[in-house]
Amino acid sequence: MAEARTTQGFVHTLSRCRQRPSLLLLEVAWRWTFGIPALLLVYFEATRILAATSLDGLGLEQMTFTDPMAAAEALSAAASRLWPVVVGVAMWLAPLLAVAWCVASSIGRGLVLRRMVVTGLLPRLAAKPATGAVIALQIVRLSALGASFAVWFEALRWASHQAIWKPLLAGGEPNLVLYFAIAIVASLGLFTLWGVVSWVFSAAPLLAVVEGLTFAGSLRAAVTRRTLRGPMVEINLVMGIVKLALIVLAMVFSATPLPFQSVATPEFMRWWYVAVAIWYFVASDFFHVARLVAYADYAEAEA
Repeated sequence: MAEARTTQGFVHTLSRCRQRPSLLLLEVAWRWTFGIPALLLVYFEATRILAATSLDGLGLEQMTFTDPMAAAEALSAAASRLWPVVVGVAMWLAPLLAVAWCVASSIGRGLVLRRMVVTGLLPRLAAKPATGAVIALQIVRLSALGASFAVWFEALRWASHQAIWKPLLAGGEPNLVLYFAIAIVASLGLFTLWGVVSWVFSAAPLLAVVEGLTFAGSLRAAVTRRTLRGPMVEINLVMGIVKLALIVLAMVFSATPLPFQSVATPEFMRWWYVAVAIWYFVASDFFHVARLVAYADYAEAEA
């Protein structure tokens, strides 16, 4: 019965969310209230770094897809010049954006949960104020996500060493097939692992709001309640597949005008890419709302 509710009930959850557009509007509002200033700040710092760092003589203007090794050498030389400055800026910018995200997401998701109660989506849910605990849990979740990206990056470095640099040092040719095979397996493996274990970091803040638990109490409740584990893992994996599908669709939509590039102006292409980006973020926000509703359904049943 639980399996049927997880697989079939999530489709019903999507329909319930679609009938309440105010939830999506609220989700878009709090995410973009954080995201737009954050992107502008990153853009400002990126342009400042590029203006202060000379990339002349690296051959970036002559890069082509027909000579990938020369392009890789040019990009590597540019990265070596930019890296010290980028690290210096990231040392203060990354913690600032991380803390701002944790605060914004804690407040925003609390507002969305309360809106769910108001619209009758979760009539028995009583969202309790637990902002401090939720912010701390969001910091833990962001730290775990950062650690997973660090492991992924190290896996790619290992793959490049085994498949590219070792053959080159031995006087042979780089094995790009092996590199991409290792990269794909590592990416899909870590992606699946994150989908299996990350539900704890999403369920704990929800339990903190629903039941008014402390930081430690909400983590303990998320780990020990076995009835939540199966459905939430399945929802997480479904959401992972949905995110991959959205990325693929965004890539397809971005490439759609390319056969007509002889008549499509650069200005049109610019606005087309903006439209595709907006579609992607709105669609992603909708599925984030659906996941929150699905999680809250199970938390409400357990409360």
